[in-house]
Amino acid sequence: MYTIPTAMPTRRSLLQTAAVLTPALLSSAVSAQTPAAAPRLALGFDNFSIRAHGWKAGAILDYAATQKVDCLLLSDLDVYDSHEPGYLKDLGRKSRDLGITLYAGTGGICPSAHRFSNKWGNADEHLALAIRVAQAVGSPVLRCYQGFGEDRKSPGGIPARQQDTVKVCQAAKSRAVDAGVKIAIENHAGDMQAWELQELVEACGKDFVGVTIDSGNATWTLEDPLLNLEILAPYVLCSGMRDSMIWEDADGVQVQWTAMGEGSMDLKVYAQRFAELCPKAPFILEIISGFARPYPWRKADFWPPYQGVRAGEFARFLNLAKAGKPIPSWQPAPGEDRKKAEPAYQQAELERSLAYCRRSLGMGRRS
Repeated sequence: MYTIPTAMPTRRSLLQTAAVLTPALLSSAVSAQTPAAAPRLALGFDNFSIRAHGWKAGAILDYAATQKVDCLLLSDLDVYDSHEPGYLKDLGRKSRDLGITLYAGTGGICPSAHRFSNKWGNADEHLALAIRVAQAVGSPVLRCYQGFGEDRKSPGGIPARQQDTVKVCQAAKSRAVDAGVKIAIENHAGDMQAWELQELVEACGKDFVGVTIDSGNATWTLEDPLLNLEILAPYVLCSGMRDSMIWEDADGVQVQWTAMGEGSMDLKVYAQRFAELCPKAPFILEIISGFARPYPWRKADFWPPYQGVRAGEFARFLNLAKAGKPIPSWQPAPGEDRKKAEPAYQQAELERSLAYCRRSLGMGRRS
């Protein structure tokens, strides 16, 4: 059984804690933990970063080669022309010939989650197919996720969804172990905070289940991405990275994901800690940007789905908001069709982010 470790925080207690934990104190606490230098990390991207192109796996691999990345995450099953073993093995061979480590992924595996799809069969059949695909292309892990933030409002909330996810993962254990593929569950779209995902992995069995850590999704659960990293680091197998701009408004905060280096995160500190804590894990960019999401935490009816939020951790998230500033959402040029403009926009966001990671964070083993 899953239990919530703390009582639901009151609005007053959250405000009081935020006032005590000043930006200066929080900044000095983070800096004191940070090493002076970081080893070079493998750098890559998730195909979702350039989803508007509609490219299939072979074309994405060709593009990845032009970007001289170390790794590539194909995070869905639709990206392949086929799930036949011969095609998948050829794709894996092509990635190795290009010097690119391929990581495989899929979507939600919780059968009771808000947006679970039976496109690939039931949850057990879906996970079995995804493990087979990962093995065939030579991926050491399978990225997947539990659900979405809406699941917090479902009957039983996140604990009930965790129980169902554990059952699916444990049913697939022998299949995953035999395939040499570890299941890497992402903190996804507001579904779980770090401590909730930590509980899930421990319940599944960390010998075959780990984490795909997502810095942007941390901000969608009212978390400081750095604290999210500190908690999840022992379980990290894969990643999905982007920056976030967070700013205050009258009702609470707004969160807008951004290209790397254009948000509220101190990415130099984050990258150094990632390199120290997860040196073998790839740093894979999943750039999603251009729109803001409101979090009206000052309103009482906001809090019931977030009753596990801890006041001290929430204060760290608010500290990022205090340092942030409003930024506009992306719009195409006047008169330009949005769908036609999106591929170029997404590609520019990704390439600017790759350049930032190489230039400012010292990442990438091929550049």
